[in-house]
Amino acid sequence: MSTERTSEAGRADDNVSPSGAARSAEPPPGSDRRPATTLYITLIAAVAALGGLLFGFDTGVIAGAMLFIVPDFHLGPGEQGLVVSAVTFGALFGALIGGTTSDAIGRRWTNIVAGLSFIAGSILSAVAPNVDALIASRVIIGVAIGLTSVAAPMYIAELSPARNRGKLVSLFQLAVTAGILVSYIVDRSLAPEHAWRWMLGLACIPGSLLVLGMIAMPESPRWLLKTGAEKSARHALSLVRSPDEIDAEVKEIHEDLEHNRPAAWTELLMPGLRPALLVGVGLAVFQQVTGINTIIYYAPQIFQKAGLDSASTALAATIGIGVTNVLSTLIAIWLVDRVGRKPLLLAGLSGMTLSLAALGVAQRFVSTTGIDQQKLGPITVGFIGLYIVCFAFSLGPVVWLMISEIFPTRARARAAAVSTAANWMANFLVSLSFPVLQAMMGSSLWFLYAAMGVAAFIFVVGYVPETKGKSLEDISRQWRTANR
Repeated sequence: MSTERTSEAGRADDNVSPSGAARSAEPPPGSDRRPATTLYITLIAAVAALGGLLFGFDTGVIAGAMLFIVPDFHLGPGEQGLVVSAVTFGALFGALIGGTTSDAIGRRWTNIVAGLSFIAGSILSAVAPNVDALIASRVIIGVAIGLTSVAAPMYIAELSPARNRGKLVSLFQLAVTAGILVSYIVDRSLAPEHAWRWMLGLACIPGSLLVLGMIAMPESPRWLLKTGAEKSARHALSLVRSPDEIDAEVKEIHEDLEHNRPAAWTELLMPGLRPALLVGVGLAVFQQVTGINTIIYYAPQIFQKAGLDSASTALAATIGIGVTNVLSTLIAIWLVDRVGRKPLLLAGLSGMTLSLAALGVAQRFVSTTGIDQQKLGPITVGFIGLYIVCFAFSLGPVVWLMISEIFPTRARARAAAVSTAANWMANFLVSLSFPVLQAMMGSSLWFLYAAMGVAAFIFVVGYVPETKGKSLEDISRQWRTANR
């Protein structure tokens, strides 16, 4: 087999681990290290998932902060949309950059760069003197989110064994939901002081933890093999696999690299890769156009319009939604490697669509019959809560999981970047348009998102494969076989 030129980043000394630490002695052949390796890969996944925590915090914290930024900077609907969607605009470019950096410097260093960008963006947003500076700082945060949303799930997937890859990659989405919940709690705690600058600035703390944690982690063995550093790749695998699994996995990765050799972005449209890219982009877009981030970004304002008048009451209801989001993500972690990806997607989409349609009906009924507006608050909280439950065990974690696993190793970073960029483009358009569409359409807007749920259901039935229990190389082989 021909070997690619080894990159500088991939030329690791044989006596040094991928993280830069001295190599420990190899375990004796045949020893049972599965409990230890499972614990270590869980630690690796948890550290990488800190990027998800920041992702969630920085996308969620703006919901409460906007209640005070709007009067401080005298923002109209269009400017509100820009402040909120600036993060998604930056994330679009961060995702595309993340595909290149993940190939050039590795998955691990891309996550470190993301952490540094989180720190810089959160500090700059906390001291922003005007709305233009605030928007610019949130674009920087968005770049960081784009980087980690490509590199973190992919990094976890490439280190995880097939038997529990689903639950480990889903830790990223669990961390996203935990970050959103933490942001809501921070918003509620700081609301009496209108301290929106502290709300935005506190993200520098988990950003620092991400940088420090990833420095101590190994590099992805699949990236190391792709760059020609086989001994370092074997050592990285020895940290997360039992000794008798390593040779077979290295051989399988080499075979996958031989069969998939795209070298340019345009080659992602080759017949062998195009069906997988369609699934990745389609899932990424449907995750957004079904309306999730209208709730994540604008929940307090939605609740205020529904009759929960005070900022504190609206934020308290929002915290309840955040708790629901976290707890429901645990359902996915429990089931994704048991029942599979596709059944969770279909069940979740059914519930999301029904709850959105019911919310639209309830709001229209109240507005046309003259019933006391105060009664709409609990109804809105209830249907949004049901929607969040269904999203959190389906589209939330499963989309990030499948984007990280359906592409072959040599194309994974770039294909994941394109899919993630599509996710952030859809996110940007949805979050930017929501204030304007809500003013124009009122309760009918929920029917639009419900229609997107129906379209997503049809897409999953027709195009999305099941990947439960398959190695990354098996999934790649499945696509090649299907397209001969």
